[in-house]
Amino acid sequence: MFLDTSFLQNDEINLVLERTADGNEEKGWVPAYHFAICNQDGIKMGVCDLRIGHNDKLYYGGNIGYRVDEKYRGHHYAGKACLLLFELAKMHQLEYVIITCNPDNYASRKTCEYAGGELLETVELPADNDMREDGETEKCIFKFIL
Repeated sequence: MFLDTSFLQNDEINLVLERTADGNEEKGWVPAYHFAICNQDGIKMGVCDLRIGHNDKLYYGGNIGYRVDEKYRGHHYAGKACLLLFELAKMHQLEYVIITCNPDNYASRKTCEYAGGELLETVELPADNDMREDGETEKCIFKFIL
């Protein structure tokens, strides 16, 4: 199920596979790759992940997540990581991916725009959504056609 990921690099960053996670159908989890976002010297600058599949939970949680350490922000590393992850998603026959963010997370919104996403809607999370436990109530839903 999991594929070789050694090609996930460009002239600025490498995505280094840290682990994979099998899906759990009962919990609505799909298989996922977890990566470190590293520069060409191998210094870890952040993390990203790709979740393979689509379901109701992923509409609100997204197929791709990312976080760039504060001292490395402002260089589009998250957006560049997304562009690389799109290639892996295509290899898994995904026709599109969803990335979500909180409406007030302007940096993440800019990342979605940089990577070519279409804002589908800003939506209130369902009452039973796990993210509500962290105090989240709304998500911007971006779609990326692969």
